[in-house]
Amino acid sequence: MRIDQIQIKTNDIQKTKAFYQNIFGLFILESDQKSIMFQAGTSILKFVEDIDFNSIYHFAFNIPENQLEEAIQWCKDKVDLIVLEDKSVVTHFENWNAHSIYFFDHNGNLLEFIARHNLNNEQVGEFNSASILSISEIGIVTESPLQLGNQLIEEHGLHFFTENTNTDKFTAIGDHEGLLILVQPTRNWYPTQIPSESNPTEITLEHNESIVNLKF
Repeated sequence: MRIDQIQIKTNDIQKTKAFYQNIFGLFILESDQKSIMFQAGTSILKFVEDIDFNSIYHFAFNIPENQLEEAIQWCKDKVDLIVLEDKSVVTHFENWNAHSIYFFDHNGNLLEFIARHNLNNEQVGEFNSASILSISEIGIVTESPLQLGNQLIEEHGLHFFTENTNTDKFTAIGDHEGLLILVQPTRNWYPTQIPSESNPTEITLEHNESIVNLKF
């Protein structure tokens, strides 16, 4: 399952532009006074301004599975990586065969670089903005993650992520290439103490050669 595009809100389009263009180095596809679209690997990241918006999103980017350390070095003069309880900045998801690092953008969104070792996406050379492969995950907040997951499966032919222990607190839909992360409200976004909130999100997926448009 590929995530082709996500559309989310920002309360400051200029802060968003400054971060993703100037710090992250993503290419701007389109922009006007109220919205901006960035190319993030094979995915599109779109922000729409709402000055009254006062919340955050969590989403992740796939990076080459062999370049986590290079990504850490690239991030060092751009963002503050979140330090975990063990004083490391790297999370090892054993069941998912992946390693991640976390940080915030200038709007407070929780971002993640994830190296998924089940994907054949190794790269050689220096890590930079062009090394960002795609949007890997987007968090969706819902009262009943399992119920929503089953609804998505029934209506759109999607499937549960088999490497995850799916529960009514935390459910993952998709595969290593792209995941919808379904969580209950007020569950803290790992690895922070920030409670999750339901925010307007539009997603375009590609699954089994079909396009799926979702709106939450």
